[in-house]
Amino acid sequence: MKLISVLCLCLLTLCGKTSADENGPAGVRVVVKEDRDVILPCSLDTKENIELKLFDWKKAAQKDERQKEVFMYDAGRHYNNGNEGQSEQFKGRVSHFPEELKHGNASITIRNTKVTDSGNYTCDFPRLKPKRQIFHIELVVGHILKKRSVEDIPGDPWFREDTLPVSWRTVLCQVVPTCAARQPSVTTLDQTNEWALLQCEVYGASPEPSVEWQDSSGNKVPAKKPQVSEKGGRYILQTIVTKTDNFSCLVTQETIDHQTRATMYVHLSGAASKPSVTILDFKKDQALLQCEIHGVSPEPSVEWRDGSGNEVPAKEPLVSERGGGYDIILQTIVTKTDNYHCVVRQETVHHQTIHVYIAGAAPDIGESNTGWIVGFAVLAVFSVVVSIILAVVVVIHIRSKNDDKKRRPLDDCSQSEKLQDPETPREL
Repeated sequence: MKLISVLCLCLLTLCGKTSADENGPAGVRVVVKEDRDVILPCSLDTKENIELKLFDWKKAAQKDERQKEVFMYDAGRHYNNGNEGQSEQFKGRVSHFPEELKHGNASITIRNTKVTDSGNYTCDFPRLKPKRQIFHIELVVGHILKKRSVEDIPGDPWFREDTLPVSWRTVLCQVVPTCAARQPSVTTLDQTNEWALLQCEVYGASPEPSVEWQDSSGNKVPAKKPQVSEKGGRYILQTIVTKTDNFSCLVTQETIDHQTRATMYVHLSGAASKPSVTILDFKKDQALLQCEIHGVSPEPSVEWRDGSGNEVPAKEPLVSERGGGYDIILQTIVTKTDNYHCVVRQETVHHQTIHVYIAGAAPDIGESNTGWIVGFAVLAVFSVVVSIILAVVVVIHIRSKNDDKKRRPLDDCSQSEKLQDPETPREL
């Protein structure tokens, strides 16, 4: 960053070189917006060390003022370390670059520039050998819109003093060409729970200003046609607002680059609008529901209820305050199919808003759910197959028992015949 600053300084000093002719034309023109800092370049061709030399910056005389002392350096002594004689306009705002003196650089910085800083400047080396050198720089400070002090606006400052009575100021501003508007007066003429009628009054402004209402985001608020007094110098602008916010009356006089404003806070105890309800997450056995309400005042109570009107347990609500209104988020997890309601109540204004959403966390058989139908079908087929297998097993078992009973008498007969065989020896 330091290298970039030095590079920019070198470029400016190269652009600022002019001849040594004391009455020569300006060598460089520097343009800047007011309230910003500016570097006025001045550097010797020889790049010789000027730490022990003298250089003097002056602002040329203009039609309404004399020549002014801007900055003088003399072998280490300057206006910022004890030397006297600097013009009041530049006190505390001008500095040089001590590290650049060894390179013949006598450039200066003017901080927080003003429109009145515009003009022709000279950087003079009166004792330089072999020949005196003078550099010429023209500074142009561009206007910006802002609230201006007395010294920023041409004319007699007595007409713009805030201590001047409003009635006197209104009359005097009709006869002088320039009269900067003072801070406007803002009031609430009428108000209900849902809207407010605001009024902005501007006194003693010349030339004619533009007046408008803005909200806290800088958006223009639609307003009625301004009322201008017959004698001029007094302007009234009314508007109706329908939300809680900070509202500003902005007064602008572009021809003199003057702008001022007054801000007021409007609090409306409006009824809550319909909440926003969404499903954040959905699974086969549960659903995560969210209810949102924004910009509500006074603070409401928010809850979830099922189709039977029973309160559904919910997480801790997230509550934030913004511009006098409340933003609330309430989440809950449900585990059954039902109609769920997000209920917003404002007892102080006797208001209730209900939003209905059907959330199916665990659908029943009657719903058109293919997964459940297929599951029941598979279960039914499986039951039939098992039943058939069991029936077959039972039949086989019964037949096996019957066969055993038929074989048993034959076996008994065979055993009797064996006992009566004559060839079988008898026991003695």
